[in-house]
Amino acid sequence: MTTLVGFASAHGSTAEIAERIGAGLRAHDAEVAVRALEEVDDPSRYAAFVLGSAVHDMAWLPQATDFVVAHEGLLLQRPVWIFSVGMPAALRGPWKSFAPREEKHVVGEMLARLRPRGHALFSGVVAEDHLPPAGRAIFRAMGMRFGDYRDWDAVDAFAEDVARDLAPGPSGTHSPEGQGHGEARP
Repeated sequence: MTTLVGFASAHGSTAEIAERIGAGLRAHDAEVAVRALEEVDDPSRYAAFVLGSAVHDMAWLPQATDFVVAHEGLLLQRPVWIFSVGMPAALRGPWKSFAPREEKHVVGEMLARLRPRGHALFSGVVAEDHLPPAGRAIFRAMGMRFGDYRDWDAVDAFAEDVARDLAPGPSGTHSPEGQGHGEARP
């Protein structure tokens, strides 16, 4: 049984998080493929999915949403977990209140579509060259700081949760034959 850790990344931060999740699953003897979603040619060969995307303008990147739309029927038949990578940790002061709204908007759509077994919202890397000049000025004026906000312990904990759920037998979602069972949890 191979699990796809599929991602859509704009600047590499989400790709590195996906690689870390894949490594965490492999540490639990899971067979894993980590791939950019636009490079996945046959999703039916995967028994489970961990899908993630960078969040821009309060939405998953088009490569991720296109993948979900194109393969929604298949995804609803397999175990799925999702993760989103935004900038909640970069928000300061009154702007911090935008993080829950962003999560509700972005995640709400994916939760409704996929009914995943779990979701995580991670902060990524926010670098000056990721924003146009006007965006940089606004970012600074809002009191935010550029930097690497990834919480690797949170990423590892998410991978651990997925690995535990994927484990064969009564405690995981899969029977010894590797076939998924059980209901998707919100």
